[in-house]
Amino acid sequence: MERFEVYIFTALCTTNFLIACLLFSKITREQREPYMDEIFHVPQAQKYCEGNFNEWDPMITTLPGLYLVSVGLIKPLVWLAGWTGDVVCSTGMLRFINLLFNCGNLYLLSLIICKLHVKDKAHTTSRRMLLALSLSTFPVLYFFTFLYYTDAGSTFFILFTYLMSLYGSHKTAALFGVGAILFRQTNVIWVAFSAGSVLAQKLDEAWRIERSKKKEEKSPTPIPLSVGGVGRAIIFLFQYMMSPNNIKTLLLTLWPYIAVAIGFLGFVVANGGIVVGDRSSHKACLHFPQLFYFFSFTLMFSIPASISYGQIVSFLHSLKRKPVLHIFTIAVVLLLVWKFTFVHKYLVSDNRHYTFYVWKKIFQRHKLVPYLLVPGYIFAAWNFMETLKSRSVFWNLVFFMCLTVATVPQKLLEFRYFILPYLMFRLHAPLASVLRLLLEFGLYTAVNAVTLYIFVAKTFHWPDSSDVERFMW
Repeated sequence: MERFEVYIFTALCTTNFLIACLLFSKITREQREPYMDEIFHVPQAQKYCEGNFNEWDPMITTLPGLYLVSVGLIKPLVWLAGWTGDVVCSTGMLRFINLLFNCGNLYLLSLIICKLHVKDKAHTTSRRMLLALSLSTFPVLYFFTFLYYTDAGSTFFILFTYLMSLYGSHKTAALFGVGAILFRQTNVIWVAFSAGSVLAQKLDEAWRIERSKKKEEKSPTPIPLSVGGVGRAIIFLFQYMMSPNNIKTLLLTLWPYIAVAIGFLGFVVANGGIVVGDRSSHKACLHFPQLFYFFSFTLMFSIPASISYGQIVSFLHSLKRKPVLHIFTIAVVLLLVWKFTFVHKYLVSDNRHYTFYVWKKIFQRHKLVPYLLVPGYIFAAWNFMETLKSRSVFWNLVFFMCLTVATVPQKLLEFRYFILPYLMFRLHAPLASVLRLLLEFGLYTAVNAVTLYIFVAKTFHWPDSSDVERFMW
């Protein structure tokens, strides 16, 4: 960053942190006691604060990364400040850790954007900063900044992992990847994505070198993102992997990620599965409609940046040019919706989550509704791929593989599972105009204002309980 950029960005971070502190203060005053999953996370972290590392709540399904980082930050602070009593590892103090992660996420997002859009660096300072600010306030992620959940820290470590991989610091990237996995086991997918992005870059370079050797191609053209292009990319991948020299180069580059993968497999074998603690409610299945939910979710939140009149016209022209392909796609999607739609018991039993009302008010309105939504799924998926067509077909293959593995096995429809793939999508999409980014930031701000207001002000009680209940993502 240039010096003036540093000043502007410092002011931006400071303002963002102060606003978050004000919101944090209000939310913590209104909800002093642990809420929802905090009833598991907070007591477990407090046990760690007391030095008791042998007790574990069997209802917790993630590794103890959040608690270890919390204790590692709070204990030195308490010692330096001389604090004693209830403030040490209180619910409020533990929640405050996520505000620090929020600041870190804003900084990491800005660095990743600078790296990914380096060609446009001279003319896009305002756009890069706006995009970083916008993504740091992405509603689902921003909401859980104010509660003691794993999302802010999980995102921080994955963003750090990816940033280090972009700069070629693969050992550092793998180390942060281990930290990410300690926050949430499924983050191993996004560690693999970081490694896969390096592989995609190697394949892009090899493709350019091979094509440039042919005299008829003075400026090598990339493989198009199409059905035929994917086929060509897969064939080229196999050809590339047949070379011992290429394999050696990849192993020398990617061995830190491979070491993480081997360690993770060892954990899975020793643990008897990926989930720690209660596994009865976290069983994997082939829930293919999760992909369609994600594409729809992405379309909704990226409308200001990715949708235009020309985009819609282009989609209609695509329908005319390739009717057979679209008919086949619709048939496949209908089949997947019919045979692979699963409804988790939490989705229909917990009316504190927005997904409960999405399912009840939309999907359960009529048995044909899931099928009537298929054209919308098709458009959302097409727009998703069109937005990423500026990226190489090798990168897209890596991303879509990781996206599928991250979403499809999840039986529960939970918007928090969409945070990382959504951020990766927006980070790699072409930079939008300042106006579009302002509209996106305005959308996120409005959604955040509404959801935080509802959480604080619109409380209710269950018939058989006197506890205060609140609506949330």
